[in-house]
Amino acid sequence: MENTKTKFHPTALRLCTAAMCLAAGILLPQLFHLAGGSVSGQMLLPMHLPVFLCGLLCGWPWGGIVGLVLPLISSAITGMPVMYPNGFSMMGELCVYGVVCGVLYCKVFSAKKGLFSIYFSMIPAMLAGRAVSGLIKWLLLMGSENPFTANAFLASSFFTAWPGIVLQLILIPTVMIALQKAGATGRLQENS
Repeated sequence: MENTKTKFHPTALRLCTAAMCLAAGILLPQLFHLAGGSVSGQMLLPMHLPVFLCGLLCGWPWGGIVGLVLPLISSAITGMPVMYPNGFSMMGELCVYGVVCGVLYCKVFSAKKGLFSIYFSMIPAMLAGRAVSGLIKWLLLMGSENPFTANAFLASSFFTAWPGIVLQLILIPTVMIALQKAGATGRLQENS
């Protein structure tokens, strides 16, 4: 019998990886909520993890699409997040995470794939995504009885979410470095 290796086109690999990230983005929050209750999702931000991975692994178009549709699909399947206003703001936030992270990692830092490029792709994405989330919430709640204030923005985006931010800054680089050492990222990032 002849020993042959099956080679997949990079686009097919990115599609499969993006689909796995989408599935993980639906499943992880459910697991976190089972383990720690509803507050654990707001604090640990489990839906954010697969979007960052998708942007880093597959590039900005895939990361952006997964980030955009993930809250919508999760809300339709599980009822979380509630779409108004949180789900809509998360759609913008996660889309920006996937796009900014993917552009910086695959285009700007494409020559050097290490911790530096991962962190300098994630941190601007985190800040930009949170800014977009705050802007969307502010626009949606502008005429309501409870408008979205700067204090509410800081509380939800940074003070409540700091454990999730720390988790992202530890877990995502660890996973990316492990995947790079295993040689699992090369074909995904061809022509991305």
